[in-house]
Amino acid sequence: MTTPPNQPPQYSGYAPVQPMSPADERLWATLVHIGGIFFNFIPALIAYLVLKDRGPFVRAHTATALNFQLTLLIASVVAGVLTIVLIGFVLLAVIWVANIVFSIIAAIKANRGEWYTYPATIRFVS
Repeated sequence: MTTPPNQPPQYSGYAPVQPMSPADERLWATLVHIGGIFFNFIPALIAYLVLKDRGPFVRAHTATALNFQLTLLIASVVAGVLTIVLIGFVLLAVIWVANIVFSIIAAIKANRGEWYTYPATIRFVS
């Protein structure tokens, strides 16, 4: 089957991704940061995979949240190993508090429409 010469070929498949409104981008960015407090890296990973093409603001915030949560996961594994020498318990408490504090700060910044980068974060995705 061929297409007529004056018409472009018809492609079946998915429609192009529609960009989000700025309010929706702020909402999803806020939810990703808050979700990290309760579910670690899972909300950031899902949001990054699903929403990364929907706008630059939500992409930056989901990537930042994912990088931070993965960094905390690595730090938690190291602290878990260090519980053998008892310093790990203190480190786990510090990591837990840092997750809550920095995630709330990031959520507030995202809700205001401001860009935010977590301190001392390894960049895995951009």
